Amino acid sequence: MAMRGEFSSRIGFILAAAGSAVGLGNIWGFPTQVATNGGAAFVLVYLILAFLLAYPVLMAELIIGRSNRSNMVEALTKISGSSIGTLTGLWGCITVSLILAFYAIVGGWMLAYFTDALMQIIQVDGASSWLLGFSDGRNLLFCALFMVLTACIVLGGVKSGIEKWSVRLMPTLVIIIVALIIYVSFQPGASDGWKAYLLPDFSRIWDPDLLISAMGQAFFSMSLGVGTMLVYGSYLSKQENLPSIGASVALVDIGVAIIAGMLIIPAMYVALHNGVEIFTADGALIEGDQLIFNVLPALFNSIGPVGIVVAFAFFALMAIAAVTSSISMLEVPVAYLVENQQQKRSRAVWIMTAIIFVCSSIIIFNFDSLFGLVIAATTQYSQPLLGLALCLFAGWVWRRDVILAEIKQGYEHAENSLFWKIWPWYVRFVCPVVILLMFIRSVI
Repeated sequence: MAMRGEFSSRIGFILAAAGSAVGLGNIWGFPTQVATNGGAAFVLVYLILAFLLAYPVLMAELIIGRSNRSNMVEALTKISGSSIGTLTGLWGCITVSLILAFYAIVGGWMLAYFTDALMQIIQVDGASSWLLGFSDGRNLLFCALFMVLTACIVLGGVKSGIEKWSVRLMPTLVIIIVALIIYVSFQPGASDGWKAYLLPDFSRIWDPDLLISAMGQAFFSMSLGVGTMLVYGSYLSKQENLPSIGASVALVDIGVAIIAGMLIIPAMYVALHNGVEIFTADGALIEGDQLIFNVLPALFNSIGPVGIVVAFAFFALMAIAAVTSSISMLEVPVAYLVENQQQKRSRAVWIMTAIIFVCSSIIIFNFDSLFGLVIAATTQYSQPLLGLALCLFAGWVWRRDVILAEIKQGYEHAENSLFWKIWPWYVRFVCPVVILLMFIRSVI
């Protein structure tokens, strides 16, 4: 069996794991949820839930991964000693592949808008209508480009692929966000956006919908349940202190979501000031793809010649956020093919890239009926249930002494720590109940 890769540094792991967690959802979902759900009150609830719910599940994935030094299928099979583990692992691989199938389409859109901004900067006219138009041809081409870009990074393996590029892309992402925040903050209308984002409306804190939204955001923003963190955890050195490295990942992820809000919400109010409509018919802020592809481009157009440069920087940011997430998703089924099916890494990467691109193509050709359906099936239904399954494995199936021994490898005094006093029963009782309630609520 081939030597398994390992992250060469703590910062490399933190940036790769945070890159996996920081995706388009942080940048286009989180800010508008904050502004429509009571501003800073939502941020407060989100912070609390991220540590009460998402962090314990993140720790379960990291510990399972590092202890078993293997992919999701093999790790869960070892823990359970039965086919239930194998089936859960395969279910995770299929879910993450389907998430990547729709994610690659959206990532392709980011690349198309980025290319358009580049064309405008170098004054190549005439390509805009095709690049920004919604055609099967454009969608297929840019989805394929996005998948090839992802595959090329994953081909390099852990150290010279995932880690090398995460360490470059993540700081770039933060620098672009900060530069854009500074620029946008000096535009007329920005101060209203800052107020909407930062002033808390505490009357909303107990609103059940706010709690469900914040919980969902906390859970999905850390890309939990589908094995990405489990696989990254399996490449972690045994010397690392798991509870503290998990907390670092959670903090970086939350931090990026919050600074993304400092960019997006003031930008929306600048757009409003410039005559762009930012509210839906029922008075909520426009979010998701409409925000990214309608509101913000209209804003970039309204701020004159510099708008092209701002658009270029913004879509570069969105493309980087998409790629740092997609590499972790592709690594999940690739690790399974390499370790369980004895495929060479290069072959495994191209097999999975081809399979996922075929799925993306099917979605593109049946866009209206499949796109929303695949997103709902994977992120609203499959992902929380997989998170629940991981809690059950870590809390009920896996032996406590084995878990403690694993944590102690990088943290000698673990058994006397606050983490060990709380986490085992918490992941056993609290997390499954809360995830289940949240799941039932979102389905009903």
